[in-house]
Amino acid sequence: MEHFDLVLKDATTISSRGKQICDLGIVDQKISKIGTIAESSADKCINLKGLHILPGVIDSQVHFREPGKVEKEDIKSGSTAACLGGVTAFLEMPNTNPPTTSLEAHQVKLDIAGNTSLVDYGFFLGASPDNLELISTLQRKPGLAGIKIFMGSSTGNLLLEDREHVESVLRNTDLPIAVHSEDEQMLRQRFDLVKGSGRVEDHPLWRSPEVCFKCTRDLVSIAKKVGRKVHILHITSEEEILFLKDNKDYCTVEVTPQHLTLFAPDCYKELGTLAQMNPPIREKHHLDQLWEGISNGTADVIGSDHAPHLLSEKEKIYPSSPSGMPGVQTLLPVMLDHVSKGKLSLERLVELVCFNPAKIYSMGQLGDISEGKRANLTVVDLKAERVIENSWIASKCGWTPFQGRKCTGWPTMTIVGGEILMQDNVITDSRRAAPIEFL
Repeated sequence: MEHFDLVLKDATTISSRGKQICDLGIVDQKISKIGTIAESSADKCINLKGLHILPGVIDSQVHFREPGKVEKEDIKSGSTAACLGGVTAFLEMPNTNPPTTSLEAHQVKLDIAGNTSLVDYGFFLGASPDNLELISTLQRKPGLAGIKIFMGSSTGNLLLEDREHVESVLRNTDLPIAVHSEDEQMLRQRFDLVKGSGRVEDHPLWRSPEVCFKCTRDLVSIAKKVGRKVHILHITSEEEILFLKDNKDYCTVEVTPQHLTLFAPDCYKELGTLAQMNPPIREKHHLDQLWEGISNGTADVIGSDHAPHLLSEKEKIYPSSPSGMPGVQTLLPVMLDHVSKGKLSLERLVELVCFNPAKIYSMGQLGDISEGKRANLTVVDLKAERVIENSWIASKCGWTPFQGRKCTGWPTMTIVGGEILMQDNVITDSRRAAPIEFL
């Protein structure tokens, strides 16, 4: 009889095979058996009747601020927040200080994560006018998620606005390419609309739907010319989502929990600059169209765009206040609450935060529950009710825009490499985090 390190019994699993009640047996950090397993065959056995086991949730867009701004966040605190929120792996963005534009800078992050991250990790290399030759030579390796392009300026100084430079990146690498899509020239031209205004409600006026739509149209035209797909991050506008619906041969699409939950002007009245992010939270008709994109398959991924800033910074008068909000810890509770309200099915949520991120970024060992896969699993209680509180947030920034929001559906266990790292909101001392293996 096969012996297991851990057996999870009687839970409802959601996988590419559909929904089924079964046991999972784990050996040497991998899922070894799916079926009926005797309790006596395991070193440790946990009955999860009434709960759901999801493939380990992947947050494919986070900003953890290390190196350079560790007072806001470091990889340890960010990965702890991920773990508490049921997230088993993250992909982190390159706009740190210094920016991650070289293999040496990328290795620094891998080394830090190897010593401090609670969950599995990958890091983007940022595109700049100075590293186009390097990008053309890159090969897949553990921990290298892909290339990030900022076509519009945001936090940090990474920027690649020249169309020829963007085309060069798309043409000369096979790595996945993720893009922040705002037109930099329009942003410069429109800044006078908010300069000195002191009104965060004007943020969507400056970074308007037209600013995003123009850039997204240009980006898709480049992708068509080159003949490859790009992954377009945090889509916010009705115009973009309708356009991208007809151009899925050339793009995959991310949306965020913030843009699916908050809307203007209410969020700015309630939260002030805490609701400020790039691209902005917009009016409800944009939110409604994003949900239509969830329903019709235009949206492929939900990522948090976790971007922490200290409250002392966010309290500055707009537009001196920085853009961004934490989200890695609240991604799953907020989206499970939408499941409870009938906005999407649990199976569709699993596609958006498990199957599709793994597929887009070629994470061969992650994203599904099947024998031989790495045992990254997220256990959730769909009936649990809990209020999100700032006191729960592990990020160094110490706040969330969802403070006070009651959510139905909650992560109860985070398993990474077969090790239970979080159970009932308690972090264990064990750690089996590893760089993500990309195919």
